[in-house]
Amino acid sequence: MNLLFSNDRLGEYPPSLYAANRDPLPGFPQQRGEERADVVVIGAGYTGLSAALHLAEAGRDVMLLEAHRVGFGASGRNGGQLGSGQRLEVDELEKLAGIETAHRLWDMAEEAKRLTRDLATRSGVPVADGIAHAFRKSAEFDHACAMIDKLSRDYGYDRIEALDRDAFRALVPSQAYIAGELDHGAGHLNPLDLAIGMARLTDAAGARIRELSHVHHIRHARRAGEKTVVQTDKGSVTCDHVILATNGYLGNLDTHVAARVMPINNFIVATEPLGARAAEVLTRDIGVHDTKFVVNYWRLDPEGRLIFGGGENVSYRFPADIFSKVRKPLLQIYPGLADVKLTHAWGGTLAITMNRMPCFARPAPNCLSASGYSGHGLALATLAGKLMAQAVLGQGAGFDTMAALPSPAFPGGAALRWPLLVAGMSWYSLRDRLGF
Repeated sequence: MNLLFSNDRLGEYPPSLYAANRDPLPGFPQQRGEERADVVVIGAGYTGLSAALHLAEAGRDVMLLEAHRVGFGASGRNGGQLGSGQRLEVDELEKLAGIETAHRLWDMAEEAKRLTRDLATRSGVPVADGIAHAFRKSAEFDHACAMIDKLSRDYGYDRIEALDRDAFRALVPSQAYIAGELDHGAGHLNPLDLAIGMARLTDAAGARIRELSHVHHIRHARRAGEKTVVQTDKGSVTCDHVILATNGYLGNLDTHVAARVMPINNFIVATEPLGARAAEVLTRDIGVHDTKFVVNYWRLDPEGRLIFGGGENVSYRFPADIFSKVRKPLLQIYPGLADVKLTHAWGGTLAITMNRMPCFARPAPNCLSASGYSGHGLALATLAGKLMAQAVLGQGAGFDTMAALPSPAFPGGAALRWPLLVAGMSWYSLRDRLGF
């Protein structure tokens, strides 16, 4: 099943709050006929837009191919949380890759935040500071306090504040959590406006953006002197390098990456403006996420609407009633909002990996790929695009650091990973519901 066309209408943004109020952007032309470029980038989310932007600014002839619209996928649908660090905490990174590499990975994640904030500023997209992490168990809070000390002592990051029960509930008025932390160096923003702003920058830098240009086959160069040919529905592009920036929408373009990157669906709703009742949700302009395996995450937009994500899905198809699916976890956290109207509901496809670290790979001699951000992609995907651009330009140290990390295949590989993941997600969802 091709997720590009399973749940959405061709060339239309999903019925999200972001799409309803998006920064207007005229459509880009479709790729047609036989064309040539130095580099073809496939996928116009944060990864692809960042790669194309940095290559175009370096003087390369770049064509960016998108099957729908720029920012159509997870980049334009997510919760808008700009988090710190990698998807794994530094103690886990040290076990996975060693202390020296863990420090390098932390520094790269900080670079990712700076890069994303810079692109947001250049695009005129405001970034609000502060992301809170909500804990359900005392052991989670104890571990968080240890990590706060470790980050401050060993990594020079002192922006995270531990909050006991009373302090956290003064910030997040919910009885669902026993404590929390607040990362003052993280932030939140409108994700679709960022993607659209990056598209404007990429277009202005000289990259050729082509929308409604579904790539269904790549003939890779296998020896010196050969070119890569990227085939679309209406034509083809011959190039020296190709960058895969498709994340959960990879489909069958590369089986090696597909065996290591699993697409899953997540769902979000938005409420009507809450007015004075916004203080029942958050008392500061921050984003929040919790510790469930199927994570709940939320924030308020500038109009005082609650944007809340949660609810699991064990099918490639979106549920018929997303409103009801997400209302349930929302009311578990904020039962007092039972009478509040939900105005928008949408789904999206992200991608996870076995170890929750991004999968960086070289599927062919002149092909680079980065994907599988596991719900932590707003900043890291943006950095991944820059790292791939640098690798094409002959500066591959950052890309190679990420590519050297273990990236195990899912059991069963590309063919059997889905039914096994369904079983795993069902188990962890049951644990969430039972409070483990």
